[in-house]
Amino acid sequence: MLYNFLYPMADDIGLFNLFRYITLRTGGAVMTALFVNFIFGPMVIRRLKSLQGEGQPIRNDGPPSHLLSKKGTPTMGGVLILLAIAIATLLWADLTNQYVWIVLLVTLGFGAIGFADDYLKLTRRSSKGLSGRLKLALQFILGTVATVWIIRVSGGLEAANLAVPFVKELLIPLGWFFVPWSLVVMVGASNAVNLTDGLDGLAIMPALIAAGCFALIAYLVGNKIFSEYLQLHFIRGSGELAVFCGALVGAGLGFLWFNAPPAMVFMGDTGSLSIGGSLGVISVITKHELVLAIIGGLFVLETISVIVQVVSFRLTGKRIFRMAPLHHHFEQKGWAESTIVIRFWIIALILALAGLATLKLR
Repeated sequence: MLYNFLYPMADDIGLFNLFRYITLRTGGAVMTALFVNFIFGPMVIRRLKSLQGEGQPIRNDGPPSHLLSKKGTPTMGGVLILLAIAIATLLWADLTNQYVWIVLLVTLGFGAIGFADDYLKLTRRSSKGLSGRLKLALQFILGTVATVWIIRVSGGLEAANLAVPFVKELLIPLGWFFVPWSLVVMVGASNAVNLTDGLDGLAIMPALIAAGCFALIAYLVGNKIFSEYLQLHFIRGSGELAVFCGALVGAGLGFLWFNAPPAMVFMGDTGSLSIGGSLGVISVITKHELVLAIIGGLFVLETISVIVQVVSFRLTGKRIFRMAPLHHHFEQKGWAESTIVIRFWIIALILALAGLATLKLR
């Protein structure tokens, strides 16, 4: 909004020329989202606590310690994240850029699905909200709309390609298979973050690390000079997504202030589904879906642990892990919650650096 209103007047007021720099607006988005959390966070948390009373229903099949340690903590804190992202993005991004609106559609749409799920859990006083099939169906519908929109903006099916890390100039043409591929990435990323969100601060830090990485990736891919130098595939207009990623980083940092152990609020499906979906759609637009699997490797590991656990139990009647997802396995082994969280953050940072290394190793 500031870019659209102020930059056109740059010829008359030289200071407004600063708004053409994506880096400046990305920094502005980070700080705006951060301050929105700090300003509205306490009020939102008090409101959620007064409305929810007993807080988030705790799963009976989870770690027994959670029945006491997590009791009474309000959920749906994702509304705070979405509020901060929306305000910062609308304020600092170029609103004529269609990629920005596509990412907002997926983020807010997936957030609405998560909100409905959280709401049903609270009203029913149960850990079961929307059915899994309904959630997936709604995610696939939104994802399909976003994918078709991406195809139209990026130049049609000719641009529906898959880039492979470490391999120069290789683009695998997907044709209409680009639609199901994009859906797998978006919906998969969304639910992977959701599975990881099981301990205080566990999901939000790896998510904001990934968002920071994709701010850099979007900026480089959207800049013709840098993309040619690094031998990345240039995507015109994708650089503007760095502003959105900045908003996500700021919102994540602000939320972590309240979600750090012991958490004052949980993000709920409202936050986890929307954050994962946003990372997924950004990776699709920038053609770095495979790099997302590296940068977001912690989310992948958590998801794989659930899949392996379910498959093993159904085929052999035996469990590989003491409990899935993976973080609960270490809880059952006696690790302190803070130990698990910090060690998983370290893993997320290492994987992020490995993912960024693919930008140069081509």
